[in-house]
Amino acid sequence: MRAIIPVAGFGTRLKPHTHSVPKVLLNVGGKPMLAYIIEKLLEEGVKKATFIIGHLGNKIESFVKTTYPELKSDFIVQSEMLGLGHAIYTAIPTFDEKNLFIILGDTIFDVDLKNLFDSNYSSLGVKEVEDPRRFGVAIQEDGFIKKLVEKPQSFVSKLALVGLYYIQNPELLKECLNEIVDQEIKTRGEYQLTDALQLMIDKGEKITTFPVEGWYDCGKPETLLSTNNFLLSKNNHHKELKGVVIKNPVFIADNAIVENSVIGPYTTIADGCIIKNCIIRNSIISSNASVEKAMLENSIIGSNALIKGNFQKLNAGDSSEIEFY
Repeated sequence: MRAIIPVAGFGTRLKPHTHSVPKVLLNVGGKPMLAYIIEKLLEEGVKKATFIIGHLGNKIESFVKTTYPELKSDFIVQSEMLGLGHAIYTAIPTFDEKNLFIILGDTIFDVDLKNLFDSNYSSLGVKEVEDPRRFGVAIQEDGFIKKLVEKPQSFVSKLALVGLYYIQNPELLKECLNEIVDQEIKTRGEYQLTDALQLMIDKGEKITTFPVEGWYDCGKPETLLSTNNFLLSKNNHHKELKGVVIKNPVFIADNAIVENSVIGPYTTIADGCIIKNCIIRNSIISSNASVEKAMLENSIIGSNALIKGNFQKLNAGDSSEIEFY
């Protein structure tokens, strides 16, 4: 089994954080989002992975090699952002296993992979959504996928593809990826993986779906924070801190300094942070950031950032109404 993990995107919706940190290395729930994917794969015995890198790819390569030396890792540069199908196409030289598992690098998932890997068919992860227009969707018939549609503008199915693809026939996938690139088969101006998978179906490959209820997107600030909430609810971590009120669930790194503050709920304080005289909830404070005299909510603070607030002096009379922004 080899995992294929595309991580070449710019993370535009998470700027300014992604100017200096690849999206998949942003902290969520106490560690980079990519760490959850790799650790899940290693738990299931997947020992090989191809990372398709681009923007700040050297940082991803360094993180993977340093943190997970037991994973046999290959790194392929996608020099042009021409779609997910093109990304997987660039990884074809590493298709050296009987089965492939493709995972989008900005998706955290909670799925029983053992049952999936025991399947006799290629299978795509799906979740029912109310508005499927921003997803690829699957149309099923008799338990198998009949048709895949990329971002349908009129309703055809609620089964959205969530970025998990188990492939039993890598040779046929390779053939179909080559075909869409050689013949310049594009949808919405890009080479789509769904088009290659549809070609596989047209050529006789039987592909099923598997349900993914535990699917957490990290592609924009609000979903990053909601994923942080989910992860903290499963992995509350902190030591006792004198003079600090902690409202669980939170993650506070053991080497973080937190003084005279109220932390939580749903707050991540990463390695090396210094937090003093603050109230922070539903937020992510990234590594080595310093925050003093601040009230933060629904916030993401980048690594090495310095945030300093100020206490106010007021002399307010009866029936006053004062708001601070």
